[in-house]
Amino acid sequence: MLPKAKEIVDAADAKMQDVVAYLEEDLKTYRVGKANPSIFNGVVVDYYGSPTPLNQVASITTPDAKTLAIQPWERTLISKIEKAIIDANLGLTPSNNGEIIRCMVPALTEERRRELIKKARAAGETSKVGIRNARRDGIDLLKKAQKNDGLSEDGEKEGEDELQKVTDKRVKEIDALIDAKEKEILTV
Repeated sequence: MLPKAKEIVDAADAKMQDVVAYLEEDLKTYRVGKANPSIFNGVVVDYYGSPTPLNQVASITTPDAKTLAIQPWERTLISKIEKAIIDANLGLTPSNNGEIIRCMVPALTEERRRELIKKARAAGETSKVGIRNARRDGIDLLKKAQKNDGLSEDGEKEGEDELQKVTDKRVKEIDALIDAKEKEILTV
């Protein structure tokens, strides 16, 4: 493949990798019936007037499979952290002993499992749209390169074929992530 076409395909592949990485991080935040500190990735605490992610004001541990323990670095934050967890609507009820906040992770109901699977599939579809957009942008750049930069027609075609292979590979990665998450959600 010609250097210009390879450059365009590599740039599109980098965008696609970012989409897959984002989906992977997003799926980690789903509460699936077992304790996982990444559930709190979206929780923001009011720390001296500025919104701060929970993991930057406390340490989060999993003492057992059904419990999350949050130890604030400052005791004065306990009530703010509890409020932030409740406001985040994670389905967790925090309780504290004056030093540590504990959240028991309840088992998922069948209805909640179906909701999570639907949400995971929707996130997967959104990611696939992002991948297809990256492919479309890559194809547009290849066509411009053929028109303006002297890329040969064969070079453009070869670039498009390579772009399609990369797209198929990334879509399979997304399908694998969603399938794995569905299995995790359905495991009782």
